[in-house]
Amino acid sequence: MTGRQIRFLTLVRREVNRFFKIKRQTLGAPLLETFLYISVFGAALGSRIRELEGFDYIVFIVPGLIMMAWATNAFANNSSSILQQKFQRSIDDQLSSPASPLELLVALSLGGFLRGMIVASLTFIAASLLVDLPVDQVLVLIPSLFLVGFFFASLGVLVGVRAEQFDDVSFAQTFVLQPLIFLGGVFYSATLLPEPFETLTLFNPVYYMISLVRYGFLGVSDANVGLSLGLLALATAVLFTLNLRLFMRGYKLRA
Repeated sequence: MTGRQIRFLTLVRREVNRFFKIKRQTLGAPLLETFLYISVFGAALGSRIRELEGFDYIVFIVPGLIMMAWATNAFANNSSSILQQKFQRSIDDQLSSPASPLELLVALSLGGFLRGMIVASLTFIAASLLVDLPVDQVLVLIPSLFLVGFFFASLGVLVGVRAEQFDDVSFAQTFVLQPLIFLGGVFYSATLLPEPFETLTLFNPVYYMISLVRYGFLGVSDANVGLSLGLLALATAVLFTLNLRLFMRGYKLRA
């Protein structure tokens, strides 16, 4: 194993160890939250909305919950991790280490990506025990979930780098990310909305991510699958490139 590989794996292990040390908060709480969503919405709305697009209501919402679990945890991990390291000035040691800005950025991004993947996988297992969840288009589902995870991991990095206090991260998560996810069609189909709300939903980027993941599981989508996948890949690449430029400049990272 080369020195570069050892450095990179050490950085990734550091991030993974960080969220495993508080696994009740980072893994247990999101899993409980998803279980409550399934139970409450399945019981409350499922009794009134029998089917959506040919599927039981509870089955229809599970793909969105899995995507939401991956997105929110990937974002929360990286935004809080980077801001915490900036306050403790431990980020200075990493910036002055032999690791390149690219290695550091990828390692930090993978930390949130892996946390989101673990929570989403546990959510999938728990949901599969409660409902009969199909996987119809696995060749679309896998790249969709990976792109969603990496996009929100990169977004968490960007917010963490730009944030100057924890309120900045909390504001982004509470007033930007959560509304976009909940209004993106996790618990409903956009076709059920009256105008102008159906049209407004089309301007929500998370709507297309949820549609992609739902298509991977159920084989139904309100949006063009190929176009949505291509745009998601492009947006992820642009966001990662922006983060790399910030890391190379040391923007708001160096004391």
